[in-house]
Amino acid sequence: MTQADLARAANVNQGYISAIERGLATPRSRTLDALAVALDKPQSLLLGGGADHDTPQPLETRELPLFGSIPAGPPSETQEQLEMFPVLRHQWSPDHYCLRLSFDSMEPTLKPGDIVLVHFRAGVEPEHVQGRICACLVDGLPTLKRVSVEWRSGERVVILRGDNPRVPPMLIDTAGEFSIQGIVVQLVSRDL
Repeated sequence: MTQADLARAANVNQGYISAIERGLATPRSRTLDALAVALDKPQSLLLGGGADHDTPQPLETRELPLFGSIPAGPPSETQEQLEMFPVLRHQWSPDHYCLRLSFDSMEPTLKPGDIVLVHFRAGVEPEHVQGRICACLVDGLPTLKRVSVEWRSGERVVILRGDNPRVPPMLIDTAGEFSIQGIVVQLVSRDL
């Protein structure tokens, strides 16, 4: 696997991977987790020797709220039901929550039924999350889309895209009510 392949699979900058390999950077826990998942290897193997190097470690989990489902399609009503979902200890944070996806506009990246970890960032400006997958409210209805911003004739246009090429992008004009509620940071569960 090349650095470019690993960077793409782990959603990490290729230059950062190069710096890690050369010992010029030390990856954070979330980056290590992403690299381990991309390589299909345990984190301990990436960290090197030591007493725990190849020893199976118990999984430590913590509960996060799972706020029902969010459509990864056109904005629509959701079925909100609060339950708790266990995530690995290093993924837990008090400003994170989980969402279950419905619809298929984010395929092949995310699939219906996937559970994603979301960093609560209500009101973050779309320019600050350019290209990221976000939980959004469009005219009061939730949707999960990749957010981008373009400037057309001096006006800001927010574009919500799915990763499925068959689903057309949504243009959010200034007359519509739009806000970002959170940024998807990780896939935490997928049915096989």
